[in-house]
Amino acid sequence: MSKRLTIGLFGFGVVGQGLHDIISTKDLNIEIRKIVIKNPTKPRTLPKSLFSTDATDILDNPEINTVVELINDADAAFEITTKALKSGKNVVSANKKMIAEHLNELVTLQNEHGTSLLYEGAVCGSIPIIRNLEEYYDNELLHSISGIFNGSSNYILSKIANEGLEYNDALKQAQDLGFAETDPLLDVGGYDAKFKLVIAAAHAYGAFVKPEEVLNTGIQNFSIADLHFAQEHKLKIKLVPTAKKLNESEIALYVIPRLVPKSDFLYNVENEYNAVSVKAAFADQQLFYGKGAGGHPTGSAVLSDIAALRYDYRYEYKKYHNDSRLKLQNDHVLPVYIRYKSDDLIGQINFDFIGEQHQSVELKYVLGGVKISELIAKKDLIENDGAFIAQAGALTGKFEELTKLRLENQEPGIKTEIH
Repeated sequence: MSKRLTIGLFGFGVVGQGLHDIISTKDLNIEIRKIVIKNPTKPRTLPKSLFSTDATDILDNPEINTVVELINDADAAFEITTKALKSGKNVVSANKKMIAEHLNELVTLQNEHGTSLLYEGAVCGSIPIIRNLEEYYDNELLHSISGIFNGSSNYILSKIANEGLEYNDALKQAQDLGFAETDPLLDVGGYDAKFKLVIAAAHAYGAFVKPEEVLNTGIQNFSIADLHFAQEHKLKIKLVPTAKKLNESEIALYVIPRLVPKSDFLYNVENEYNAVSVKAAFADQQLFYGKGAGGHPTGSAVLSDIAALRYDYRYEYKKYHNDSRLKLQNDHVLPVYIRYKSDDLIGQINFDFIGEQHQSVELKYVLGGVKISELIAKKDLIENDGAFIAQAGALTGKFEELTKLRLENQEPGIKTEIH
């Protein structure tokens, strides 16, 4: 039998309102007792008595047994979550930055106090990927997880490619629709996708990785020249986070735009939709697809966690306990396309190999292989140049052909290994 949940809700923005809308249409033995907000003067559609600006009205209220945290401030969210878990209250959160930065500590807190923290809404909106990694893939050998984890970046790229919008116009549309974060760099710079990737990797591989150790490069320098290059090769550009197992002791994690061919599932994922591609040893490749942004899609994921708490559901972190020897490896070589402005930039990047270098009035680019660690070290240099970088696995055949030709001509300094 399910138990009654009395909820204290922190935050009443797009997701908080979406959650309230969904709960109010269902009879789930769930009651929102108090909502803590930052701005008391903002007009609300609900009774004033339901709102407060004092966190203790929730955290110190013994009649509230469940805390739902839906605020933007990661530090404040961590403080709320830790106090709630320590006081015996279960927590549902959608704050991916807070969870990614403190996951190890939060798992320890749950074990110490017998409480549960659930966060399906923090990763890919309405797609139930965390629960699937926990339950369906708990004994599965996963080769990789990748996909489109950020709805606003995908929306921007779709509008530019399909409707000819300018970058700034597409970004404004995404913000107006509530898809983009208050600070757009969190989305377009790949930070949001990185936090989600770190969380997913903990459940997929049992590896707790610090976000600052993971490469994230975004779409803020994307230009019409990059779009034309992709279209010329019958490719699309998508911002794709990837976690992949390299061997029995190492994994690679990175977030980078990718040149995607028509044969890839991600090619047809457009607008605010998200997709997660899981490649497994036994289940082969599976794709999860759904809306990754917006109040109701994310609110539905939050509600699924709340509903699970009625039955005392907890994440078990089985792979962390059984397979925690996996460590992050940043020496993995990525085949990349780098469109640049300054010739000096290319001279400062240590390529493992260069397959092609092109220079014209309209476009300068290099196709080559670079270690993830080198991309992390030169990230600021690349972004400050106005350069755009994308993973170019779809052009691997082109790399191999060019490399073979150059080796036959005995040109030195070309490495043939392509990942």
